[in-house]
Amino acid sequence: MASDHVDVLIVGAGLSGIGAAVHLRRNCPEKTYAVLEARGAIGGTWDLFRYPGIRSDSDMYTLGYSFKPWTDPKAIADGDSIRAYVRDTAREYGVEQHIRFHHRVLRAEWDSARARWTVHARRDDTGEEVVLTCTFLFTCSGYYRYDAGYTPDLPGVDRYAGRLVHPQHWPEDLDYTGRRVVVIGSGATAVTLVPAMAERAAHVTMLQRSPTYVIALPSRDVLADALRRWLPAKAAYSVVRWKNVLLGVANFQLSRRAPGVVKKLLRRAAKGRLPVGYDIDRHFSPRYNPWDQRLCVVPDGDLFDSVTAGRAAVVTDTIDTFTEHGIRLTSGAQLPADVVVTATGLNLLALGGMTLAVDGQEVDLAGTVAYKGMMLSGVPNFAMTIGYTNASWTLKADLVATYVCRLLRHLDATGQQIVTPVAPTSGELAPIIDLKSGYVLRAVDQLPKQGPVAPWRLHQNYPRDVLLMRHGRLTDEGVRFSRAGAPTDSPAGSVADPTVDMPADTPVA
Repeated sequence: MASDHVDVLIVGAGLSGIGAAVHLRRNCPEKTYAVLEARGAIGGTWDLFRYPGIRSDSDMYTLGYSFKPWTDPKAIADGDSIRAYVRDTAREYGVEQHIRFHHRVLRAEWDSARARWTVHARRDDTGEEVVLTCTFLFTCSGYYRYDAGYTPDLPGVDRYAGRLVHPQHWPEDLDYTGRRVVVIGSGATAVTLVPAMAERAAHVTMLQRSPTYVIALPSRDVLADALRRWLPAKAAYSVVRWKNVLLGVANFQLSRRAPGVVKKLLRRAAKGRLPVGYDIDRHFSPRYNPWDQRLCVVPDGDLFDSVTAGRAAVVTDTIDTFTEHGIRLTSGAQLPADVVVTATGLNLLALGGMTLAVDGQEVDLAGTVAYKGMMLSGVPNFAMTIGYTNASWTLKADLVATYVCRLLRHLDATGQQIVTPVAPTSGELAPIIDLKSGYVLRAVDQLPKQGPVAPWRLHQNYPRDVLLMRHGRLTDEGVRFSRAGAPTDSPAGSVADPTVDMPADTPVA
């Protein structure tokens, strides 16, 4: 049974994990680290999902890393391009040789007397148990199950004689050319699949119980195309990144403060892309407010174009039962289908399924409160990456990784060894993921909470979080610093040396 020690152990070699490793190399080059990846490849989500048309639902100027400009012409990028970008980053910064593939982390145990984690992993390729120790544990494993997507109960599905597929497990041998396809769902995956499959299928129907807000955006950024002709890549990238950040913040704030106005704008935009007389209210006007769930982006309006051209259709109804050759709806209508795709969502799984214990006590994740959206009350020397729900995941991932580096430097500079968040003493707690999407609501009781105010409240506001996490104090009422053997709730350590508090080489988005 192998065993060794690193200063920082990163769990996950996807977009977040590779970014975390690069930030560590840039800002804490003296720290040793390893990256454990349960699968056999770099890329995480972007390596797992291989369904037709797979692409980002955020622009790559904000989904890309702060330190590595996105130079591809397309702002809304396909999965292959994103996977290549992540792998190129790992190669460029020498992260590849620190990744241990097929290492599935099962459990981590904190020992305050030694100020270290003992991490238990299983090698899925050999079955071997591996034990590592680390001073700081950094999980970048996302929040959904990789081995199983969500499929609701489908009445009569056993009678169906066609092909049933979930996008999370797309079969390589599936040929839908000239076939009739029904895609069940209305989220980001469904609106991606429908126009992509419509290019080859005889016809594609998107079957939804209720509508989702869909917005058409250009696949290329006009400003980026112009700036690249006049500015160095890094400068152009930074300008476009901040432009898109500020537009996103403005969109979200307007949606929260004047949802009726945003509803009308989205409805008008959809109406302009669809045939005259199309039933917009039935198929593209949700009952909820914008940003109660994520908006679905369709690059260059490809979904609308497929519907207008007759290659695809949207049906808003519920399933009565599957039949041998398709689906019978509650309305009595029949949807013939050679292939049915269940784009019905994800199953949430916090920390990749690993369990935590602190000084022999099991950690109940649902009983913890998140500190700055990245650490857990009562759990020392631990951070997790959960991206924004209203903006690109990587914006928050970059901030979390930068903050971890600041903490590590602060610990070294002040002679402390342990940083432990504490829960707020008053105020109402709320779910850490503030969305009303089905996949969130199904698992919300299993996830950490967030508090009523900063530093326990996740702002969902990148410019505000830049001030808090890149330039804000490291010592506040939400954390305690201590040394090995001391109680983890000892008083906060000394104020950070300003020369350490903000590393000079910390990248700016």
